[in-house]
Amino acid sequence: MKKFVTVFLALILTAALTLSFASCGKSEDDKVIKIGASPAPHAEILEQVKDKLAEEGYTLEIVTYNDYVIPNTATESGELDANYFQHINYLNDFNEKNGTHLVNAASIHYEPFGIFAGKTDSLDKLEKGATVAVPNDSTNEARALLLLEAQGLITLKEGVGIAATKLDIVENPLELDIKEVEAAQTVLSLQDVDIAVINGNYAIGGGLKIADALAVENADSPAIKDEYANIIAVKEGNENSDKIKALIDALRTEEIREYIEETYNGAVVPMF
Repeated sequence: MKKFVTVFLALILTAALTLSFASCGKSEDDKVIKIGASPAPHAEILEQVKDKLAEEGYTLEIVTYNDYVIPNTATESGELDANYFQHINYLNDFNEKNGTHLVNAASIHYEPFGIFAGKTDSLDKLEKGATVAVPNDSTNEARALLLLEAQGLITLKEGVGIAATKLDIVENPLELDIKEVEAAQTVLSLQDVDIAVINGNYAIGGGLKIADALAVENADSPAIKDEYANIIAVKEGNENSDKIKALIDALRTEEIREYIEETYNGAVVPMF
């Protein structure tokens, strides 16, 4: 009998310890925010809130990526709590094409697209058959084509808007050769093309300044900002968690606004 009681008490103690460790592990997980981000400007901005979050008991783990797919699949699977690299339009398109369930938790900033010089240093000097690199993902390609249209270089089918593709070009007086390349490769493509239309984050990462662009999106357009605000994305259902709210509150401060404005000189525009 005595042996039975001893064993019984040991089992109770083991169960209690297991529950204690599980509870402790869950509590620790709730205090770690693991977020995927593009190196610039997203990871750089996130670095600025690490200390503030630490004061509130949170550890911010930043994982950098140079592509536009893995951060979303890792957020969908739960490997990441959130990601910060994409705009709203890309997120919506990604969900539709991949069956993911990611949502916009908060808009943080906007990055104007720019046309940058490659082998030709002025739009006025473009010759017939000049080559133009644009991002090959659908939402950013449309954005690039709209910027080319705004400069009078091409004309797109009426009303096509942010769904535009090369097939929607109805006028191309210079017979521009539009080359679709992975967004991350647009900066590297400059040596091989006359001009390239480049995402803001890759322009920054490639050492390009928005002030040196041959043309830039109209950053004051509400429609552009609504479609292309860069966001904190999370899996649906996690947007109201304490740690995501803490992350957003840490980012949307006057200190971060000043950091963005002073660091990026118009290449990154705060949305708060």
